[in-house]
Amino acid sequence: MFVAVDHFSAECFGLHASRQGTRFEALEPLRQGVREHFGGFDRKIAAGLLVRHDYGSQYMSRAFQDELRFLGIESSPAFVRAPEGNGCAERFIRTLKENLLWVRSFETIEELRQALLAFRETYNSTWLIVRHGFQTPKAARHNQLPSASLAA
Repeated sequence: MFVAVDHFSAECFGLHASRQGTRFEALEPLRQGVREHFGGFDRKIAAGLLVRHDYGSQYMSRAFQDELRFLGIESSPAFVRAPEGNGCAERFIRTLKENLLWVRSFETIEELRQALLAFRETYNSTWLIVRHGFQTPKAARHNQLPSASLAA
C-alpha cells in the first residue's frame, strides 16, 4: 500500500493498494494527487512541489525519480532510519490502520482499493486535526489557498 499526504494540511491526496509493491505502484498515489490538484499530467505541471519519501527502493528507483523530474517535483528523502522525518504520512498510515485495515478484512485487492478511496474521502472531509484548530484536512488546505480576487 502506498499513500501521498500533504505535510501542511494532512490531506490524503492519493492511496493505492496492489499485490506487489513496485516502483510503478509507488507512483500511483502521486499521480492521483497531481491529476486532481494540478488539473492534468504533463511536463513540469507540478513545478515547485516537494515530495518527502523514505529511502525505500521504490522511491529511490530511477523510474520514480525520473517521473518526479518530469513533473517538476523535487525529491526530498527523509533521513535514513528516521520515520519521524516523514511524520505526516506515518501518522496518516497509523490512522488508516487503526480505523480500517485492522478492523476489516478484504477478499480482493479491488475491494481494499474501494475501501481506501472511501476512507480517503471520509478522512479528508471529517477527520479533525488538532494542529489546525480542529479543522478537517480539506478545510485546512482550503484556508491555506489564496483568496480569488473578483474583477468588478
